Parts: sequence; C-alpha cells; structure tokens
Amino acid sequence: MSEELNPFEIAQKQLDAAAAIMQLEPALHELLRWPIRELHVTLPVRMDDGSSEIFHGYRVQYNDSRGPTKGGLRFHPHETIDTVRALAAWMTWKTAVMDIPLGGGKGGIICNPKVMSPGELERLSRAYIRQVGRILGEDMDVPAPDVYTTPQIMAWMMDEYAFMRGHNVPGVITGKPLPLGGSAGRGDATARGGMYCVREAAKLLNLATAGATMAIQGFGNAGQYAATLGPELLGLRIAAVSDSQGGVYNPAGLSPAALIAYKQSTGSLAGFPEGDAITNAELLELDVDILAPAALENQITAENAARIKAKVIAELANGPTTPDADAVLYGGGHYVIPDFLCNAGGVTVSYFEQVQNAYGYYWKEAQVHELLDEKMATAFHAVAQTADDYKIDNRMAAYVVAVGRVAEACKLRGWV
Repeated sequence: MSEELNPFEIAQKQLDAAAAIMQLEPALHELLRWPIRELHVTLPVRMDDGSSEIFHGYRVQYNDSRGPTKGGLRFHPHETIDTVRALAAWMTWKTAVMDIPLGGGKGGIICNPKVMSPGELERLSRAYIRQVGRILGEDMDVPAPDVYTTPQIMAWMMDEYAFMRGHNVPGVITGKPLPLGGSAGRGDATARGGMYCVREAAKLLNLATAGATMAIQGFGNAGQYAATLGPELLGLRIAAVSDSQGGVYNPAGLSPAALIAYKQSTGSLAGFPEGDAITNAELLELDVDILAPAALENQITAENAARIKAKVIAELANGPTTPDADAVLYGGGHYVIPDFLCNAGGVTVSYFEQVQNAYGYYWKEAQVHELLDEKMATAFHAVAQTADDYKIDNRMAAYVVAVGRVAEACKLRGWV
C-alpha cells in the first residue's frame, strides 16, 4: 500500500495521533480536524497581450478561537485546496505553539508567476483582494507572503484593500515593504527563528555548531537566509544547497554570498562551479550534521527516511516530512525540529508587525531579533519538555502543546 501524500490528510493524521495522546473528547477532536470556513474564488485577469485569463484561488480560515486568523498566500501552478487547508491547519498550530494571540489561515492562487509580467501579477493580486477582501481585516484575517509572493505583492494587496475600505489599513497585510508599515527583521525571520531552534537543539544534544555541516534543500527566502545566518550565528559550514533546477555539494564548504549572487544572475543553482552537481533527492541523504528542508511538502517519506544521515533535521518548509517517515526518523535517533516550531519565526515577526501597525510605532531591528529569540527559545523548550514528559517525538510534542492551547480556547468560548 502506497504512503498517503495528500497534505491535508497528513495534517489530519498528525492531529489524530495527538488527540489520542491527549484523549480529546470526540466533538472537540472533530471540530479541530476541519477549517472553520473557506472561500473559493474565480479571478478574471487582463493579460498584457489584451486577452483575459481565468485564475482560481482560495482562502482558508482554519480556526480563530485564539484570535484573528493569520497565514501566507501562495502563487503556485500546482496549488490545491487540500494543500491550503493543510497549511492553514499547520498555521493554527504554529501560532498556538508560539503562544501568540492569532489563529491559522492560508491562501493560494493557481498560477505560474515565473511566466507573468509585473503588471499581470499586480492585476492578479488586486483581483484576489477584490474577491477575498470581504473576509479579511486586521481583526479578522491577515495574509502574508509565502511561496512566490513578495513584499511588493503584499503592497499591491494592501493598497487594493485600503481602496475598498476608503482609508489606509496597514495591519491587514504583513510582510509589507518597510515604507508601507513593514517590520524591521521580517525578511530573514523564518530562517533566523529556525537557526535559534538549531542552536537550542545543539545545546540539548551537545553538538558543537562551529564547523558543523548543513545541507539546505530549497533556495528561496528561507533557504538563502539560512545559508547566510547559519555561518553568521552558529559557525555552521554550508556543505550543500539545491533549488528546483538542481544543486551543488562541496564538503569543504560553499560561500553563501557566491551562491546567492549566482542564483540572482542565472535564476538557478544548477551549474554553480564551486562544487559537484547533485539532485534534490541526493541532497537529503548527504552525511551532514544538519539538514534543512526549505522547499515544499513531502520531501522526506517512508521511501527515503532510512537513508537520512543528518543528526538534526530543521524543517524550514511546511510539511516536508510524512508521518510514516517521522516514525523512521524517531526510531533512528534523528532530532527533528518540526515545521510549525522551526519555521515559526516568520509568523512571529509578522505578529510583531501587526502590533507595530496597531499603535503606529516601529521597533529597531535589534529589538525585533531579541524578542524573536526569546519567543523561539521559550517555544522550543516547551516542546522539548513535553516530548520528554510524554516520551514522544518532537512533532507530537509540538502538537500536544499547540492543540492543548487551541482546545482550551474552543472550550472556554463554549463551542463544544
């Protein structure tokens, strides 16, 4: 029987395992298995050649018992509603494990942004807000960047929402450019939070980070900043990186600055001259100290989990490891920092951005870093302690912490 790779069914399976450990009452368990609400939209967009193209998009608000829903918006040619549902669920657990007063949401548009002009992307972004804006708001649901969306796209969306409302509403979108109310420290927050988690894991494992090797699958925002911050904050050596077109491996170490410059000039890491070419699949199985999956879902599966060699797996992507693979990794003694803890730096600084927007005063970058470090370390040790108490793996421990907080809010509201 083949392994289930539907991301929403995986998210539900993970919740089911946590519910069994926690002995959640059936009605509460069933409530938490499904989104509270979701919106499907159809978006006609005028293209540069004068033709019209029809796009389809989604916004899922998974659970708002702890506060307004919060979550990114993806532009991807293979986006599906089940992917968006899964990401909204994981965002619910992410905000809860970080103990910030938000719920979880997510959005997506089925499109290929790589073949669209800036003008077409702007018209698509505004069309999405015209349809989805009716369920957005700083006290309702706040989108942010995700795969193939940028601060510029967030700026267009914020502007369209402000036009609909008739006044400026900076807090409706996070991940904005700094001149429009963005937060210092937001750009590298996902990777920075992940590196803070790696630091805390290394302390528990007595792993010296200076000179330790890291391989990074995925070289978008999180992957690029991880390549820079790993050496800067922890003294790590970047042994391998990859993107959708290919990768490069050099056990002596790769220059993050050279990698980023090459990617910017060519659009891909394929052909980078300072190492050996490898595939995304090969990168996952390298003999390194730290593996950082920073691409898409379902990269570590039952098929390849037994061949993973890294001591620490720092999940900067959402859902990179399947439940069947989790069991193999845990049994093999690998230390997994689960996605909705490891990559929670982004939503945490997005929350900081909402706070700053709300009272119109903006923090210096050093203050953002200090507050993020404190939040990440606190959440990490809450999960580590729960794993130790229950004798369960870190992902289940993160679920126990997060689901417990959401369940309590649902019960206090009288929903169940």
